[in-house]
Amino acid sequence: MPELGSSTVFADPAERREAARLVAFLERSMPERGERLALAGAPELTPDFADLLARVLREIADGHTVTVGSIPPELTTTVAAEQLGVSRTTLMKWVRTGELPSHKVGTHTRVKTADVVALRNRRIRAQRAALEELLALEDDFDIE
Repeated sequence: MPELGSSTVFADPAERREAARLVAFLERSMPERGERLALAGAPELTPDFADLLARVLREIADGHTVTVGSIPPELTTTVAAEQLGVSRTTLMKWVRTGELPSHKVGTHTRVKTADVVALRNRRIRAQRAALEELLALEDDFDIE
């Protein structure tokens, strides 16, 4: 199984200015959904990729450090549990109940990275909803 990897980019002031120029260009040129952005001498960019590129460049332009990581399309249950911040036992419970789809590779359980990301996003949304509900209760009972 491929290793998880990452690299960190530290931009100097000139690179940050260049990133800001590119962000401005991309924002002016951003295609409508379904259209592609054509850059001279480069492959066309889909709207989603142009947006992703603009977000990364905006972070660089703002002086933030950008870390780019790679995750393989399938994960072991141990790596998936680490990505979700839960124990492997909890992850395997989700696999058994069908909350997290999985498949077998020989005798080993594997999960798709996209499914892990989707589960993480669902859990984050549920946590936010629970927090908002708690805050609403505080308001209802005038708790400070």
